[in-house]
Amino acid sequence: MPPRFTGPPIGVQLATTARAVSRAFDAALAAADGSLPVWQVLLALKTRPTANQRELAAAVGIGGATLTHHLDGMESAGLVTRRRDPANRRMHLVELTSLGEQAFLRLRDIAIAHDRRLRDGIPEEDLEVVRRTLSRMSENVTPD
Repeated sequence: MPPRFTGPPIGVQLATTARAVSRAFDAALAAADGSLPVWQVLLALKTRPTANQRELAAAVGIGGATLTHHLDGMESAGLVTRRRDPANRRMHLVELTSLGEQAFLRLRDIAIAHDRRLRDGIPEEDLEVVRRTLSRMSENVTPD
């Protein structure tokens, strides 16, 4: 007997929820003069204070050309500096400036508040079930 569905397919509900959560986070970041790509770059540079653009693109999960576009804007805004790697002149090293540090702290507070908002009213044990379920769903659709 085929399974009986009592609501929308779980993939549709997951995609709808992901879009709503993403839109809310984008709006919160924008209200603080930020964006998701800027936050991701700042966060990656906090874990690796000096990174070349290739490493940074991999850490953020975006292509090199897209990263270059974001770094151009961030450099113009004074958030990062880029310089040639003395060991490999074809590479650029990216570093946070003091303004970048301030932006990181401001956006970190937004990210923490957003996470608290998402968790509101959900017991920790339920969140652990969500984590395991999301991991399993990802495994179910990821090729071996």
